[in-house]
Amino acid sequence: MKRGVHGVLVFAATVALTAAATGQKPPTEDQLMTDKGPLVIHPIEHATAVLEWDGRTIYLDPVGGADPFASFGRADLILITDIHGDHLSVDTVRAVSNEKTKVVVPAAVASEFPEADRDRVTVLDNGGTLAWDGVEIEAIPMYNVAEERQRFHPNGRGNGYVLGFGGKRLYISGDTEDIPEMRRLEDIDAAFVCMNLPYTMEVDAAADAVLEFRPKIVYPYHYRGKEGMSDVERFRSIVAGRNPDIEVRLLRWY
Repeated sequence: MKRGVHGVLVFAATVALTAAATGQKPPTEDQLMTDKGPLVIHPIEHATAVLEWDGRTIYLDPVGGADPFASFGRADLILITDIHGDHLSVDTVRAVSNEKTKVVVPAAVASEFPEADRDRVTVLDNGGTLAWDGVEIEAIPMYNVAEERQRFHPNGRGNGYVLGFGGKRLYISGDTEDIPEMRRLEDIDAAFVCMNLPYTMEVDAAADAVLEFRPKIVYPYHYRGKEGMSDVERFRSIVAGRNPDIEVRLLRWY
């Protein structure tokens, strides 16, 4: 049985700031209000999250087997951004889906599925759009631009996504630097933005991009890098200092 949306969650800026001030861990859930009720966000770990909205359960980059998702049930929709092991696990997709689950992936990810599983995936290329059961899905480029990082995420291989839910737009960056396609985004209500070196981008670049496309809310995610965790408090301080209308919410990804 799917876990339903339970009440009005109190995990917005006040709770996040209180947790930071008292040394408490960040919250494990948050919500955005839409025209069709709350979109509930459950960070799982690193790049993996579960979204619940209007009776639908959506998994973002599910990895780690079935156990992290035991309380959510089978996915109605799965979105995968890239081929790396912190984003793609064919075994996990099998474990958390059923014959009705729609799996949306870039072509490079589809090629990682065994032939017997290919019929379960729908390929969406950069710039492509898809409507699914009330959710609008747009594939956004994600890639590295610094010469020394291009080997990690070449242009055209992976997808970020913009998802439309009941009048709200949620951006999922995937593994990317502060590319022009990110900076040109418009009307984003909330954004998951990565920041980890050497694989994606540094805190300053992430903050600068956010300040340009101006989401109403930003969630730092995917911030564990080769040298440990990126300084998300510094990210929040930079954004708040230059545009206090952008709300940075910290969730428990680790």
